[in-house]
Amino acid sequence: MALTRRDFLRSAGVLVGAYTFADVWSQARASMPMAMPARTSAAMLAAPKVALVNPSSLARYVDPLPVPKLARASGARAHLAYPGRTLPCYRMTMRACKVRLHRDLPATPMWGYEGQFPGPTVEARRGEPLLIEWINGLPSKHFLPVDHTIHGAERDKPEVRAVTHVHGARAPAKSDGFPEDWYPPGHSALYHYPNGQDAATLWYHDHAMGITRLNIYAGLFGAYIVRDAEEQALNLPAGDYDIPLMLCDRLVAQDGQLYYPVSDDPHAPWVMQCLGNLVLCNGKVFPYLEVEPRRYRFRLINVANTRFFDLSLSHDQAMQQIASDQGLLPAPLERARIELYPAERADVVIDFAGFAGKSVQLRHESQGIVEFRVHAQSHRDTSALPATLRPITRIDPATAARERVLTLNETDDANGNAMQMLLDGKRWSDPVTENPRQNSIETWSFVNLTGDAHPIHLHLVRFQVIDRRPFDLFAWNAHRKLVFTGPAMPPEPQELGWKDTVRADSGMVTRIAMRFEGEPGRYVWHCHFLEHEDNEMMRPFEVLSAQS
Repeated sequence: MALTRRDFLRSAGVLVGAYTFADVWSQARASMPMAMPARTSAAMLAAPKVALVNPSSLARYVDPLPVPKLARASGARAHLAYPGRTLPCYRMTMRACKVRLHRDLPATPMWGYEGQFPGPTVEARRGEPLLIEWINGLPSKHFLPVDHTIHGAERDKPEVRAVTHVHGARAPAKSDGFPEDWYPPGHSALYHYPNGQDAATLWYHDHAMGITRLNIYAGLFGAYIVRDAEEQALNLPAGDYDIPLMLCDRLVAQDGQLYYPVSDDPHAPWVMQCLGNLVLCNGKVFPYLEVEPRRYRFRLINVANTRFFDLSLSHDQAMQQIASDQGLLPAPLERARIELYPAERADVVIDFAGFAGKSVQLRHESQGIVEFRVHAQSHRDTSALPATLRPITRIDPATAARERVLTLNETDDANGNAMQMLLDGKRWSDPVTENPRQNSIETWSFVNLTGDAHPIHLHLVRFQVIDRRPFDLFAWNAHRKLVFTGPAMPPEPQELGWKDTVRADSGMVTRIAMRFEGEPGRYVWHCHFLEHEDNEMMRPFEVLSAQS
């Protein structure tokens, strides 16, 4: 059976209870080479040398769903941006830890912020700045396979490095977590977050150059929630009824060790994607949550390396999506299924009122991953689901000061096997070519020349999806000219809010528009498939000072 890379993305990992990893591996090895940057031909995915846990061997819904603790400020500190006042300061230490991912599995060695997986949830309010000291308290040796042939991970650099990025935050460049601003164990960085943005579900994670995929896989992520008075006035479910659900996948050996896939080249172990057969929600496999028969708000966050999630509820129960990456939608959107690519978020309201004494499963590709056990009785539900949420003024693309056309490329070997992905045909170290002016509006059109969809993320800004349009690949390759083969397709209903990560489909031009609000400085844009990001599918951009 031949699999394309996209087929592999859709079928290889979880398929909980349907296939073992060995089944997926045998299909993938027969059909799907994996790329190495220093070779002239694509390497192959190596077979695991350890026995892996089969999800069908695990009892379902025996562990309660962990809800990450709230981070607490450790004190207050002065900051140059706020003379004469102090700001709440949090200390977040990255530590090695052991985590039981399931009742029937040995404890798994991992890394976590404050020794927790996921890390503590940071809660902020719009317009109320805070400081976080991100402390690298990790061991000096990595426990996952570092590829020293990748740019930024050469042997002359410390094996363990870290720098934290709050995904979706409008943060100054020096506090954004630039990939080359990493620091080794025993060091820290004090970052400043103005929180000058609408209420939204953000998340924080490691962003160290060349090893982001490994550090996040090891467990370095957590939720960062911005709240504001306008959202609070809507009386949506809150407090104990507002819960982040951080979704990822992992491969785990039967002795409890994390397994990260490698190529068959021991000197260059990087692989183009990482798909696990175990789905974790808030760090547990097949957890359950006791709920009341009332409304709940769940903040769905895809923190996986490569996997996208296709989510639905049992009993054909609908979800009401109320927010996307950068905050509230204009109005609730009833959805039977929600698809999230890596780094995308969707806030949903689920009403369990009609399921008292029953259970409801959250499913990925029709397989249950979380069970909600609905109590027979509830405290009085005083929450609401308003018909309108927040007005969103659409950006007129005609007002853009600059229209940029940027390609998503892949480098193939002589047999047509993809070896590396690039943005606009450039590597990380090439000169900066995207240099928008502060507060200017631009449109960026992503011309996807590859065989896969890619989740593209821009730091600093929020944007709107304008449209997607099919184009003639042959005309582009021959003349670097866009010849469209069909009409522009408007954004999907769930994309009508503010976004920071967009799915750029294969064979399509995906166009976004944004205003470059925030401080001048150097930021990055990249594919959020972490294996791609780590191996050249990431580029810096520089916001220039506004013209006087």
